[in-house]
Amino acid sequence: MIKLTFNLKYVLLSILLFLTEVLIATVFKDIFFVRAYLGDVIVVILLYTLVKSFVIIKENRKLILGIFMFSCIVEGAQYFNIADKLGFQPGSIMYVVVGNSFSWVDIACYAVGCLLLVPFTKSKSEITV
Repeated sequence: MIKLTFNLKYVLLSILLFLTEVLIATVFKDIFFVRAYLGDVIVVILLYTLVKSFVIIKENRKLILGIFMFSCIVEGAQYFNIADKLGFQPGSIMYVVVGNSFSWVDIACYAVGCLLLVPFTKSKSEITV
């Protein structure tokens, strides 16, 4: 069962991760490893903390799996140029958020990010930081 909540710890962690993503996209954009890989690892962790900010979910591993599946669906949509089909202009925020190029490496990075979450979660409980 899913219940709504407001978890300040997760909200603050989400903000920190979001600011990290912004720094990666703006300040560290020329550092290939950081921009190409680290950002994709962090984004699934950001999605996890964002969901946990507002929803109590007892099955954290199912949430992680759901986030991985969602990320793969978004990546698959990039194969079909979904950002262009939705009319997003290249360089716009939504164009960057949705993405514009499919990559198996991105899926591997999402998997790494999700796997990094597993040790910090306990089945049927909250994350311990």
